[in-house]
Order: sequence, then C-alpha cells, then structure tokens
Amino acid sequence: MNPRQVDGLKSQKHRQVDLCSFIDWSMVTSAHAFRVQRFAVDVTLDPDTAYPWLILSDDGKQVKHGDVRKNLPDNPERFSKCVNVLGQQSFSSGRFYFEVQVKGKTKWDLGVARESIKRKEFKPLSPQKALAGPPKVGVFVDYDQGLVSFYDVDAAALIYSFTGCCFKEKLYPYFGPDLNDGGKNSDPLIICPVGR
Repeated sequence: MNPRQVDGLKSQKHRQVDLCSFIDWSMVTSAHAFRVQRFAVDVTLDPDTAYPWLILSDDGKQVKHGDVRKNLPDNPERFSKCVNVLGQQSFSSGRFYFEVQVKGKTKWDLGVARESIKRKEFKPLSPQKALAGPPKVGVFVDYDQGLVSFYDVDAAALIYSFTGCCFKEKLYPYFGPDLNDGGKNSDPLIICPVGR
C-alpha cells in the first residue's frame, strides 16, 4: 500500500468518527423503546394477591385504593401489610413487556416481584419511588440477561435500567397504587394494551 492510500484511509476513518458524533442518540433510544414492545404480554391482576383495601376492575386491568377494607380470606398469596397486587401471569425465562397508565397518580409503585416476595409484612421497596413520572410507563424484563428497564411510553424514552439482576424464580408483574390520600391519589393504575 502506498503512502497516499494510507493517508486516504486515515482521512476516511476521521470522517466516519466525525459522522458518529452527529448521530441523534434520542432517536436510537426511541427505536429501542419501540423494539421492546414486540415482547408485549397480556397482564391481568390477580385478585387472590390483592391487599384488602384495593379495588380491582372486573376485567382485571385497573387497581386503586378504596375507602373500605374488604372481608377477604387471608390466604398465603395475599398482601396484608402493603398496598400491592401482583399480575396473574408469571415468567421464568425469556423477555416480556407491559405498559401501565399512571396519569393522575401522586404516588405509585410498579415493576416485577419474585414469587417469594414477603406478603405478610411491610418491606420497603428498592430502589425508592420516582419523584415524578410520565403518564404511561413501560416495563421490560429480560429474565435470562437479568435486566429490568422502565420506559416513558409517550416520549419513547428509557427512564432507567437495572442490570445484573439474578433471577432464579418466577417473576410477577407488580402494582402498588399506594393510599388514595384523601382523594389526591385516587386515580387507578391501568394496564394498557401495548401500542395504543
């Protein structure tokens, strides 16, 4: 290879590096957010796990805190100290994704929980709740890679990813509408069809 060819390759390499600096990374994140939607699953709430003060819709897609404690059996699956409910569907491999409308909520918890989650005692969640949230949140899990990611659905943007999780048991979608706070937090969490 002659010196002119080497200089030409070096120049071409620099142009490629410069071009990379002009990539709109928000578009890359947006494209990734839409890619995870192909792993959408149909999630419904499991009434047997619901905290007794929770109101679940008949179709199992909405949950909110009520004003009256229901007289429900204290079965082992039921949360008795935390304002939570799990999804009926469990996952022990592969990838899955679901979306939840949180619009109008001042406090809420959302994610996935191991099958062995303590249901009869209060246990603070980790990490802490977000200070503010988008109107709709997407939750993506890659069980085999130990990844849990949260997306702002409307902005098609990644909020945060937890990596290096070690899953060895079934995972369930996890919903916590929190207390209604005298009506200030009375809107329901709503499981939404993906892509709408």
